Amino acid sequence: MAVGVQVGRQTRVGMSGNEAVAYAVKQSNVDVVAAYPITPQTIIVERIAEYVNNGELNAACVAVESEHSALSACIGASLTGARVFTATSSQGLALMWEILWIASAMRTPIVMALANRALSAPINIHCSHDDAYAVRDAGWIQFFAEDVQEAYDLTIQAFRIAEDERVLFPVIVNLDGFILSHGVEALYVLDDESVNAFLPPRKPINTIDVEKPMTYGPLVLYDYYMEFKRAQAEAFNNSYPAILGILQEYSKLSGRNYAPIKTYGMEDAEAALVVLGSSAGTARFVARRLREQGKKVGVVSLTLYRPFPRDELARVLRRVKSVVVMDRSYSFGSPGAQLFMDVASALYDEKERPLLVNAVYGLGGRDFTAEQAEMAFRIALETARSGEVKERQVWLGVR
Repeated sequence: MAVGVQVGRQTRVGMSGNEAVAYAVKQSNVDVVAAYPITPQTIIVERIAEYVNNGELNAACVAVESEHSALSACIGASLTGARVFTATSSQGLALMWEILWIASAMRTPIVMALANRALSAPINIHCSHDDAYAVRDAGWIQFFAEDVQEAYDLTIQAFRIAEDERVLFPVIVNLDGFILSHGVEALYVLDDESVNAFLPPRKPINTIDVEKPMTYGPLVLYDYYMEFKRAQAEAFNNSYPAILGILQEYSKLSGRNYAPIKTYGMEDAEAALVVLGSSAGTARFVARRLREQGKKVGVVSLTLYRPFPRDELARVLRRVKSVVVMDRSYSFGSPGAQLFMDVASALYDEKERPLLVNAVYGLGGRDFTAEQAEMAFRIALETARSGEVKERQVWLGVR
């Protein structure tokens, strides 16, 4: 039980993002946890191991020799019908890469916390979105937490979404490394009874059964491989309504609104920023200050990254004159970084669409400051005023 200030059926406590995720996992009554330590996610699994050792959680913590083995163990456990969790970052996710595709193709509802960290080289243990973007095509549902509260809430929702029979895909909950993973914030945690009502025990489909043998992950050549992939693609796209419904249900339970995107000032915005993760708060703070000066600016932040909320995004951006898309990563040789490409694609068929600029920022944990956010807004406002893009891609915060 969380110790803090009681507010109705919730308790106000102080936790880091890693501790909040671990607490959500405990309340979700997972059966199996398999992970390998890597900064900055290690505390998540350490806390879970403490819960197991203290008798607060009845789960198996599987000791493995690598992240590749960790996710392999998760797949096996999930196929037996267990509720399964893992966590990793950066190079650890890269070592899982082969198995990520297998987990989604075999429809195993695994939940992963990904404490976002830059990929080497040079070695860096702080936040970039390199790891999340690197697996954006692997068939995992992906959420981005903006703060510690969302890291907690999205973890509970992730289990419900992954295990829903209309979904049955693994889910990643992204939280910015060190910024959220180690940052302590006040948050509200639900009582165990509320979580149990929202997230009942898993009801697996087609589990491993020696009495009813089935084949999992067979060899499929060119005669049927495309049929498998098309079926997987259609199932992934069709999961969207179920995701929306579960987000809405949790919103009613918690009193905190969850939707694929969040907007600020977009009712009359002429220029806007599109962001992911913890940067959203800074962007909104600066937008509020600029609106007080009469500047018509807005912010769109994505909670759901995969499946991409194309229609919702197009609806709020189509009448904006210019948009700066903020990427905490870089895509070498591409016309733009990863989120920029998604936004550009989502807007391509719109008759009215904004001019787009891509801003690369915050790599390797560099602070996203109010000054940088204001610079991005100034670029968006100038682009809206002039009606032309002077620079397609800019780098913010580089000395």
